[in-house]
Amino acid sequence: MPYGTPPVTRRVEGGKFNRFLATLPPHDFALLAPQLRTIALERGAMLHDVGEEIEHVYFPHSGMVSLVVVMQSGAMVETASIGRAGVIGASAGLGARWAFARSIVQLPGTAGCISASQFHAAANQSQAIRDFIVPYNDVLLAQVQQSVACNALHTVEARLCRWLLQARDCVDGDAIPLTQEFLGQMLGVRRTTVTLAARLLQSAGIIRYRRGLIQILDRAALEAISCECYAVVRYNVDKVFPHSSAKLATSGKIFGPRTTRTPEKDDTPLV
Repeated sequence: MPYGTPPVTRRVEGGKFNRFLATLPPHDFALLAPQLRTIALERGAMLHDVGEEIEHVYFPHSGMVSLVVVMQSGAMVETASIGRAGVIGASAGLGARWAFARSIVQLPGTAGCISASQFHAAANQSQAIRDFIVPYNDVLLAQVQQSVACNALHTVEARLCRWLLQARDCVDGDAIPLTQEFLGQMLGVRRTTVTLAARLLQSAGIIRYRRGLIQILDRAALEAISCECYAVVRYNVDKVFPHSSAKLATSGKIFGPRTTRTPEKDDTPLV
């Protein structure tokens, strides 16, 4: 296998566990567990690229992955962000072969990883897995559509607040390692525009910014300034994955050991 040693029985520390996996009934989770490996999501790692075959499926336990559209000029804009309440490559379970967007790790963390062929095989045996993939793909599409409306209709300040709230949910903390240049790329605006918006939030005592790190000081104020898109996306996710992320946290389920790299590509046929 391309990503490490055989799985072992272990407990998930701190209650941080991917919500897709946590919501599965024990029997259905057991179809995935022997093949799952825990990997490190390293900042900047590209998990999928648009038009490439999906070789692995990722279930983030922490950190954040962005789905981005890259134009011919090299300019990028984020269309969706995925953390513990999501999956990268979920459509492979239904037989999809190709990635429709570039997936880049923006905030480091860990994830469960399984080959696309193994995930598809498990989904073929599990109605529960299939029943989660379909609504999750709907939620992901809804987030992409919400991002289109948000980018077209809302101010940079509101969009920045929305993005910071989403990032905070992914890292489970108020300290977010982000640069203004990166935020500009994700929001599709110039760095100077992000700088002005961040200064306004800092002067209002809502955030504190120093190079490479944003500290959220007042989440309530951030939510008040954010556009409605944050609440809409979170509501849609919670409908599919109720707050059950701690369900497997102390159950001693089988789950693979952490490795320090993302899987290498191989020639295994994909579904």
